[in-house]
Amino acid sequence: MKKNPKYRRAAPDTTQRLRRTMQAAFLALNVWIGIEFWRFVRFYEAGAGSVAPERPAGVDGWLPIASLMNLKIWIATGQVPAIHPAGMFLLISFMAICLLLRKTFCSWMCPVGTISEYLWEAGRRLFRRNLRLPRWLDVGLRGIKYLLLALFVYVVVSMSATDLQAFMDGPYGIVADVKMLNLFRFLSATSAVVLTGLVAGSLFVQNLWCRYLCPYGALMGLASLLSPVRIRRTPELCIDCAKCARACPSTLPVDQLITIRSAECTACLHCVAACPAEGALGLSTVGVRRRVPAWAVACGMLLIFLGTYVGARA
Repeated sequence: MKKNPKYRRAAPDTTQRLRRTMQAAFLALNVWIGIEFWRFVRFYEAGAGSVAPERPAGVDGWLPIASLMNLKIWIATGQVPAIHPAGMFLLISFMAICLLLRKTFCSWMCPVGTISEYLWEAGRRLFRRNLRLPRWLDVGLRGIKYLLLALFVYVVVSMSATDLQAFMDGPYGIVADVKMLNLFRFLSATSAVVLTGLVAGSLFVQNLWCRYLCPYGALMGLASLLSPVRIRRTPELCIDCAKCARACPSTLPVDQLITIRSAECTACLHCVAACPAEGALGLSTVGVRRRVPAWAVACGMLLIFLGTYVGARA
């Protein structure tokens, strides 16, 4: 750690409190969507009752491949698909968020990302540390999610809009949401083993699913490369304590870089919260290098999300 005559201790951090609040809100929203969708499905399974519960459109957000298919159909035909259209608009919303505000969807909104974070933090409390894989292995495993993304994109691109529409209008496409629900309602032995392995592994490895296996996160990461904001370090104010790098869940060398351009950066602001030097680290716009406060990130995400919802409803 170097002595810096310009060093001033940073004020107590509030970015993580704001981010955790937003995470909790979207996790609660998804839990509510799950419960309402379960009630919807059970109504038709049981064949009882006179008033059917309304199907929550937000469940389409859990169908990323269908969302990609519908996006191509919309682009090719100019018509909004009738089956699972909400997922397409949610995909557009999340992509827009990442294009403007880095990969914040993953660390501020995604319920899987939130649960994953809860797990590795629980593992750290239980075992006093998390496991960090050797860099060569970590980088190699990160490629898996991009390969999965490439596979899904290839399937969607290789099919014509007519074929995609026929699939979405077919028996499987119509009940894809129910199939997804039943995957968790009626866990097979294989699914149970895989899920247990992911949960157990997430206690030891930070963001195991998001880091190595999530194709949705891979897509968001690629979109974030075009974002006008970056985590930026000011060397003149930095005291080289390396606390930012140790705090980064993506194990990025924040203390060695001026600007973080990696697709793995989720703008979770863990590094900013850990920095003890005022003004040394923050989320900044490219070019003018103006700092973007956490509240502006939260407001921007909500405006895009709610704006897309209102526009889709209209």
